[in-house]
Amino acid sequence: MKEYIGAYFQGREQVNGFIEDSVLNFGALSALEEENFASLFQVFKSLELIYVVDADTSVQSSPNIYPNRIDETAKDISRSYLLDRLEIKENGFAFTAPYKSAATQTLCITVSKKEDGKIIFMDFDLKRLLERLKLIERHATFDSVQLSFYLFTGAFMGIIALAAVLYSLFDFAGNVMALNLDIHTIFKPIIAATLGLAIFDLSKTVLEQEVFYKSYVKNSKDEVKLLTKFLFTILIALAIETLMVVFKIAMKEDGEMINALYLMGGIALIILSLAVFIYLTQRKSC
Repeated sequence: MKEYIGAYFQGREQVNGFIEDSVLNFGALSALEEENFASLFQVFKSLELIYVVDADTSVQSSPNIYPNRIDETAKDISRSYLLDRLEIKENGFAFTAPYKSAATQTLCITVSKKEDGKIIFMDFDLKRLLERLKLIERHATFDSVQLSFYLFTGAFMGIIALAAVLYSLFDFAGNVMALNLDIHTIFKPIIAATLGLAIFDLSKTVLEQEVFYKSYVKNSKDEVKLLTKFLFTILIALAIETLMVVFKIAMKEDGEMINALYLMGGIALIILSLAVFIYLTQRKSC
């Protein structure tokens, strides 16, 4: 989904210019309201919804008009929240950023045109629009397979994360009931729960970004934040494991303490690398 957003913002001038020029060729759009904007739907195959709002009262004066049906339930509803966010240009046009439509459940942009006290809203399917302008090449079957794979993988990682947390809970509870408490039985559930948390964060991000599209804006800062958070969680798990190894070796009173030193050195190297990574990313964003 991010690639569609990126493609739109890269070719936004071309997309907006194409829509403006094509709509202006029709003249006054309000004259097409009697025919339910059938001419517009014939020209724009990516056009999926049209409705008209009174500019003075901010009330929708027409039903929701789709290519193959009309929804009367949306009529007479206040759309003031839409008009407040409009930035209408001198030629009467206004464009929104891409968003997921509540009416059609597709990623779209809304184009509005102000005419004689009316504002005509047009929702365009972003994928089909970008395909029409040759800004993307899309294969429906491959997209479906990719979406299914992300859904399966994200859900599977979520199940693994839940299993890890439940394992830590039942393992600790079993040892408490059996009065079998030592360093190993205390630290082992903590490590499992920490890894479960890290896996859950990764699962949540995959599902949000690739399946449910909670966020459409491609932001490199979010990706850096995710990677940093994931590495911090892994570092905590490794540090706990190292501490447990140190205690176990110390209780044995043998010469294997050098192994714990190797572990601590490895963690210190990872921390140093992470610090350099955070410094470079913050410097780049400045």
